[in-house]
Amino acid sequence: MPSFRTTRVVRHSAADMFALVADVEAYPQFLPLVMDLRVRKRGVSDAGLEVIVADMQAGYKAIRETFTSKVTLDRPNLKILVEYIDGPFKRLENRWTFRDTAAGAAPRCDVEFFIDYEFRSRALGLIVGSVFDAAFRKFSEAFERRADDVYRRSVGATAAGA
Repeated sequence: MPSFRTTRVVRHSAADMFALVADVEAYPQFLPLVMDLRVRKRGVSDAGLEVIVADMQAGYKAIRETFTSKVTLDRPNLKILVEYIDGPFKRLENRWTFRDTAAGAAPRCDVEFFIDYEFRSRALGLIVGSVFDAAFRKFSEAFERRADDVYRRSVGATAAGA
């Protein structure tokens, strides 16, 4: 039953990193194995948190799988919970937590990423399990690179326009 947890210190604010991870529609542009993502529904939970239900298509070579997840965006606490609904997994859960760190003038935050999953089919797990495991381990790096691209570009554009 594979799982992975990492905490990375990044050069962006916790709010910026939360916004980047919450932008699920952009995932196919930069995340490993993510080929497509379609939001089925957006709403608000009984607790007042934003909830997204989305279908993500992941693939490697000739193998393509689509799964549905519920994404709960807890902006006040800078946490994101992804819960599995349907698809090729027996279970899948992932959590993100973002915390600003007390550093100098430049923004910094800790980004904690946790994922726990198991494929429904043992055969599929054997065929693509190691590829998915490697990709999941690179997710936090991919988000950090994306943040560098998005937030540095906007800072550079603002400075150039001033």
